[in-house]
Amino acid sequence: MEIIIGLVVAVLIVFVLYNLYAKIITRRNRALEALAGIDVQLTQRFELIPNILTMASKFMEHEKELFTSVTELRTQASENYDKADPAAIKDHLSASSRLGTQMGKLMINMEDYPDLKSNETLIQAQQTYNEVEAQIAAARRFYNSSVTELNNTIEIFPGNLLAGIANSKIMPFFEADEAVVEPINATDYFK
Repeated sequence: MEIIIGLVVAVLIVFVLYNLYAKIITRRNRALEALAGIDVQLTQRFELIPNILTMASKFMEHEKELFTSVTELRTQASENYDKADPAAIKDHLSASSRLGTQMGKLMINMEDYPDLKSNETLIQAQQTYNEVEAQIAAARRFYNSSVTELNNTIEIFPGNLLAGIANSKIMPFFEADEAVVEPINATDYFK
């Protein structure tokens, strides 16, 4: 009887550990799928940027520094990275976030140029860009939700013991660029 109880307990432990292992793998794959979804949206953004810059540069000669910044960030954010390396993922997402911030500045600066505001091709490009940004925001929410589930599973015992066996690591969140979350001083606008 003791042997049967011992076998039942051993089978139960193996079953629980296997389920946890499977949960870690499933959540890791879901997070990687979400990351791939972000990359699809970011690629759409990367493809739009040269067209927008080309059209805008014809009218906005005084914005060369902003164009340079956007171009450099686009190059940095569109580089290949190791999806198994949390540090590489974090760098990629950070560059993408900074690019979004700079593109937002560019879009705001375009409002100061009446010839740009009436250019139908640019208006269409801006609308497409805004749609892509909305899709990036949705993909960011899905990714961060998936990463939360994965990280919680990995950090909580006994998942922390099985994470190495499952070849899973804590993944970084896709956070907003620091410039976006800085507090705004209203007095700067009423001088």
